[in-house]
Amino acid sequence: MEQVTLHGDGISATIVGQGAELVSLRNGEGTELLWQAGPAWRRHSPVLFPIVGRLKGDQLRHHGKTYPMTQHGFARDRRFAWAEQGPSSCTLVLTDDAETRAHYPFAFLLAVSYSLGFRQLAVGFEITNTGEEPLPASVGAHPAFNWPLLPELPKEAYRLTFADDEPAPVRRLKDGLLLPKGEPTPIEGKILALSEQLFVDDAVILDRPVSSAVRYSAERGPAIEMSWQGFRELGIWSKPGGAAFLCIEPWHGLASPMEFDGEFTEKPGVMLIPPGAKRVLTYQIHLSP
Repeated sequence: MEQVTLHGDGISATIVGQGAELVSLRNGEGTELLWQAGPAWRRHSPVLFPIVGRLKGDQLRHHGKTYPMTQHGFARDRRFAWAEQGPSSCTLVLTDDAETRAHYPFAFLLAVSYSLGFRQLAVGFEITNTGEEPLPASVGAHPAFNWPLLPELPKEAYRLTFADDEPAPVRRLKDGLLLPKGEPTPIEGKILALSEQLFVDDAVILDRPVSSAVRYSAERGPAIEMSWQGFRELGIWSKPGGAAFLCIEPWHGLASPMEFDGEFTEKPGVMLIPPGAKRVLTYQIHLSP
């Protein structure tokens, strides 16, 4: 089975087995809200696992050995197995095999679940350590929403409104790695005014957000509210140079600091899951008419 379309009250979602990726999200009027993988960026909403961002030299270090690991990890390029499927929910799973262990020498089970409610999509990531040593992992969501949501509106009509004031400095990247110092936040109180200029230097990263919810909206038209549980960081991204999408990305983990070249288990932002234990992280997308 290549894909399923789930139906809820005022919402529908399509998920594919490749990467367990959400590829369509429509409201009750049938308006497509998700970026449709155009030439500017060939993805919709990839699952980031077992890393978020880049590792220095694209190398994972464990017990003195190095393993090749490309940006955001391999889950987004692997075919998941369908574990459950119903009219309004589904679960897909990925487990370690010889191919994953060539990049990531750990036993794991990653389950990604999608469930629709009233104008809402709930997404869950469940990471289980099926091995005998602590499992170091990061996980992140990367949904790309159309920007603008209404084609006739300019991009600058849109803003992000956080649940709480966000005064802390933001982090930035250079060549995909985390710069050592933060910079003053472009968020004024709770409001981030959106423009292409924001992303000239790549993603805007909140490494210690106060909020666990944000609203993406303009003065009129559809609005999207995202909330999350268990994630620690938040990335906001659009392609430098301009593209018709905006990514709002709850993360647990982030790119390697430029100066970090150590063992993966010691990398900032990595969770360590004991043998036999699991971690569950969730986020919700709520559609406002």
